[in-house]
Amino acid sequence: MTWSSTEIGALARVVGQAPSVHNTQPWALQARAESVELFERFEATLPRHDPHGRDRTISCGAALANLELGVRALGRAAEVALLPDPARPSLVAGVRQTGRANPTATDVERYAAIFRRHSYRGPFSLHTVSPAASHELATAATEPGVQARVIQPRTEAAVLAKLFDHAAEVFRGDPAYQRELSSWVFEPSDTTVPWGGLVRADTHIPDIVTLTERLMREGTLMLLTPGDSRLDHLLAGAAMQRVWLTAITRGMVASVLTQPLHLPEIRSGLIELLGLAGYPQLFLRVGHPVHAEEPEAVLTGDSRAVHVSSSRTATGAMAGDEALSTSSTVRNAASRGRLGDVWNDE
Repeated sequence: MTWSSTEIGALARVVGQAPSVHNTQPWALQARAESVELFERFEATLPRHDPHGRDRTISCGAALANLELGVRALGRAAEVALLPDPARPSLVAGVRQTGRANPTATDVERYAAIFRRHSYRGPFSLHTVSPAASHELATAATEPGVQARVIQPRTEAAVLAKLFDHAAEVFRGDPAYQRELSSWVFEPSDTTVPWGGLVRADTHIPDIVTLTERLMREGTLMLLTPGDSRLDHLLAGAAMQRVWLTAITRGMVASVLTQPLHLPEIRSGLIELLGLAGYPQLFLRVGHPVHAEEPEAVLTGDSRAVHVSSSRTATGAMAGDEALSTSSTVRNAASRGRLGDVWNDE
């Protein structure tokens, strides 16, 4: 069963909606007869922010989660192979269609959420995330070995505040980091921690007591992996996206924070002070928006989920994308997404 040009366009578009560090979108797609391959673009480098390429691979994991969900939304069963060919290290995954299969209700919900996802850079509303909702989000991380650990506000927020304060001071005073940041991020950021996500030279860093109080009012999940390999980073990215999309379906918003974890003392401090049995890969801030997010409708039919938006018109599953040849390499030039968020926003 081969892909139609419309289906390839739909998959390219859904992958283009994935979050990525500094909106680098460090991936490329190649469609084959019955599969789609996802490649990591090693040339998309951020030497100061992401010296080891961890965030780049996490970004590819988020794109993979969208790709798999897009295949299911087209009414196809999907079989995923991770890092399948050592001779092609840039190939992070192959997604093969294995026949017809109706998407589940969860698939449909998450597919619609892809087009509503954006990073929420600001304080959340006073309506806190309930323990039951936090548990639901944590269990949405179903990738092997990945744990979405809920940060306990009363006992662990102070630990995060001290480590975040140290990281913010380091990055604010690093001229080389600030030069790289200014070359990628053009919009004004929020001026304080933790809402802004990125620390600039003019970022206001609150005192530790204030930062602790802010963190206590937020829902924070930390994604851990048993190892720190490229496969672990890929799985963490896919799990992040599934948790994020689940939050959207429940009326919540979120944003990702990875910057502090690029300092070795922050990662080791977290492992020691919180007694972690794994490697922290990212934080996901989750909460309810101050203003309600605009709802979008999802229509189902012919085993396909169709996104309908007031700002984008969807026809079939293609949603207005250019038809793409099945033999071509599809690089997601969804550069219409704005630069200015640590993780891609639109």
